[in-house]
Amino acid sequence: MADIERHTRVNQTLTAPLERPTLQWLAARSPRWITPDVLTALGVVGSVMCFVGYWLTEQSAWWLWFVNAGFILNWYGDSLDGTLARFRKIERPKFGFYIDHTVDVISEFLVIVGIGMSPYMRFDIGLFALIGYLVLSVHVYVRTAVDGVFKISYAALGPTELRLIIMITNTLIFFAQDFFLTPLLGDFLPFDLIGIALATALSLAFLISSWHHGVRIAQAEAQARK
Repeated sequence: MADIERHTRVNQTLTAPLERPTLQWLAARSPRWITPDVLTALGVVGSVMCFVGYWLTEQSAWWLWFVNAGFILNWYGDSLDGTLARFRKIERPKFGFYIDHTVDVISEFLVIVGIGMSPYMRFDIGLFALIGYLVLSVHVYVRTAVDGVFKISYAALGPTELRLIIMITNTLIFFAQDFFLTPLLGDFLPFDLIGIALATALSLAFLISSWHHGVRIAQAEAQARK
């Protein structure tokens, strides 16, 4: 099994060339009172904002801007905590990995269930998307434990890209509410179809990647026994 302190992080996403220097810039200018633990907590606060905002969109679409603010705060806390720890050389590899990804599960639950509670997506479809995200997350963590590769990007998409896609969708919903509240296929709203497509893509990524790495590991162990 791989040593968690030596695992390789793979994050080859569309926004990575811009995101990495931005996070380094923020880490270098963060005041001392901002610690990795504070940032992790801020990320959770951002997720709670998303949940509450989506829930309140039943009353007004203006809450979508509150949701987008929550996504920005979630990105700031979730993406910067590890960068800041490495910048200040105060890493806690095991605790950091454990708490960061435990909190990720909480955040994923809050955001996606919140979307399902909004008038723009059916709750069952929201749960389907949550399942897709969680099964892929399980694959990421299992692969990290087995071969030391922590891969969080698939098809050049990662958590930051997913946040951006949802934020752009929120903005489109605000300016075209009639369209997003009108069924396109049967009883499915436009955001329902986006949720189904996302859940299907995540599930396929899980199945394909699991098969690929399972075969690779089996072949490597068979070769080692010769």
